[in-house]
Amino acid sequence: MRILQLSDTHLERTPGPNRHGVDATGTLRLFLDELRHQRGVDMVLVTGDIADDGAVESYAVARELIGGFAAGLGVPAIFTTGNHDDRDSFGKVLGSGHLGADGAEYATAALSSPGGEIAAVSVVRGYRIITLDSLMPGEIYGGLTDAQLDWLNDLLRTNGDRGTVLALHHPPIAMDVDLQRAFGLRNSPALAEVLRGSDVRAVLTGHYHLQLLGLLAGIPVWVGPGVVSRVDLTAPPGTDRVVRGASASLVEVGGAAGALFHTLHARDPRAHETMYEMDEDQVAEFIETRGRIR
Repeated sequence: MRILQLSDTHLERTPGPNRHGVDATGTLRLFLDELRHQRGVDMVLVTGDIADDGAVESYAVARELIGGFAAGLGVPAIFTTGNHDDRDSFGKVLGSGHLGADGAEYATAALSSPGGEIAAVSVVRGYRIITLDSLMPGEIYGGLTDAQLDWLNDLLRTNGDRGTVLALHHPPIAMDVDLQRAFGLRNSPALAEVLRGSDVRAVLTGHYHLQLLGLLAGIPVWVGPGVVSRVDLTAPPGTDRVVRGASASLVEVGGAAGALFHTLHARDPRAHETMYEMDEDQVAEFIETRGRIR
């Protein structure tokens, strides 16, 4: 199965450049045009931070552009929430986040929880696709509630026909980078315990705005790069540099080589231009004020 993964589109209700001078909607349009030649894609997956402002209008743009792109390929479009997203607005426009090629609700089951987390499951070409909601309102870091972990554990007690792909926004892995360690998934060990011994073939995430591959409970975890911007790890240690340049992922599961991951880059004439930077003091203060568990 071939998955075209987008992440971190950060769309806004107002068209045009954002506070960093980047037109998120225009960037997405440009990139989807670049991706129009892709063949053999079985689903389009968007791993969170769909809207930067949580507005209904922003999700409507995502549904129009990404849903329309997926419909043109004749495949489902599947979305997860991210830390910038708003569950109420997301649900009004995208429902469970699982949309068929015809735009109709595609999920075969969804979590029912007092917390309102948006988690669902569907089947694509015999593969079970499970989306989780790692959004913790008001926080940059992520977490999975006990209700979601119990629901996931119950699902994984039975294998899918061809295996399972799990998608969520916050990565359960991190490099030795302060921002990643502060703002990734806070209860990764609990997720690992649920996944251990299961039929999950890959865990697909976003959030870091760069590509990263690691393992959780022996399962490949892929951090897909962002559409709206890219984090540049050539910046001095302890600082943060964000540059222009839309990227996406092409993920293959089920082949003889196991899961394969490839990064696709848009031909943006302004790629690599700096959007903004934070020095060591700014990064340290940001982590201190936004990284504490409340």
